[in-house]
Amino acid sequence: MTLSIDEQLAILMRGVEYGDPQTYENMRDELAARLKQSAKTGKPLRVYCGYDPTSPDLHLGHTVTMRKLRQFQDLGHQIIFVIGTYTALIGDPSDKDKARPRPDKERVYANARTYTEQAFKILDPERTEVRYNGEWLSELSFEELINLAANFTVQQFLARDNFAKRYANGDPIWLHEFFYALMQGYDAVVLEADVQLGATEQLFNLMAGRKLQEAFGQLPQIAITLPILVGTDGHIRMAKSIGNYIGISEPPEVMYGKVMSIPDEAMPNYFNLVTRWTPAQIAEMEAALQAGTLHPMEAKKQLAWEVTDIFYGKEGADAGAAHFERVHQERQLPEDMPTFTLHEPTQLVELLKEAGLAPSKSQARRLIQQGGVRVDDVVIDDIDAMITPGEKIVQVGKRRFLQLLA
Repeated sequence: MTLSIDEQLAILMRGVEYGDPQTYENMRDELAARLKQSAKTGKPLRVYCGYDPTSPDLHLGHTVTMRKLRQFQDLGHQIIFVIGTYTALIGDPSDKDKARPRPDKERVYANARTYTEQAFKILDPERTEVRYNGEWLSELSFEELINLAANFTVQQFLARDNFAKRYANGDPIWLHEFFYALMQGYDAVVLEADVQLGATEQLFNLMAGRKLQEAFGQLPQIAITLPILVGTDGHIRMAKSIGNYIGISEPPEVMYGKVMSIPDEAMPNYFNLVTRWTPAQIAEMEAALQAGTLHPMEAKKQLAWEVTDIFYGKEGADAGAAHFERVHQERQLPEDMPTFTLHEPTQLVELLKEAGLAPSKSQARRLIQQGGVRVDDVVIDDIDAMITPGEKIVQVGKRRFLQLLA
């Protein structure tokens, strides 16, 4: 069944946010015009989103834009999944109050090898074009980079909220951080994009793409920005580097358990961004929570089952739920459990040593590698794992427990 332009717009603009009603109306009108042109010519829109391989795992936060890509895909448009092998060498400064650590090229490319397979958990592999932006960014000459930079002023960059705060505080703003928007903007030019997706704080980068496309004689792309997904701590954006992430390739029992660990107040964010539930279903659930007719624990179980079902099907979701129930019911915590106050994200290895659960960092690493450390009933086997502040239970072996306090 062919959907009308208004019906397509209702799907594609659902959940889109700009923080400015006028920008929303402008982008909606431009998308409507582009969809009409596509229907008239039979030429699908070229829609893309870029993902920097700064870690080997995609997480639920990445799937917010990927699900929107799939909506465009299901409406017959050409989806381009861009792996930012070159933009990752800088790191997007959009939501950062300091420069990102720069990864080496070997690690970036090693991470990139895992992204395609993970992306196809959401996208149709038969209808997805995969590109690496190192293909064209590595070929830019210094003269071409100068020509790209000539389209922007330093004042435009310093007006960005995160740069403005750093400048006012006297914190360093590195010159290479300005290159990121130029590089992402040039992606749009090379791909001849009609639409680019990104998180809300990336709007500047997406608008840079529009400006560069006009400079190259192309129609400016429509910018579609979506809210960020908070991590398992319920406050900070989900990120592997912080340790508050839910990986989309993690086993179903781990995925289910991590969703169950999110604070109650974070549930609406997850309802709207990572489920297949309709707005009516979400509104009904939120009303029941507010009225007290639905217990938060039951709502969270429904959420955890839904998220796990998306990636592992009913069998995997049922297995995750059964594992959680079994562990949750069997776990017997000591009444006199020691406590430890965590003020900032801390590496698990460091936490184990400081809290006295391991005599040294090397022993802490061995405990983690041997699967002897759990955080809220989830086995942590990554020696680089970060633990965020919040009420959590750390377990080492069978009988040693620690309650974390924020």
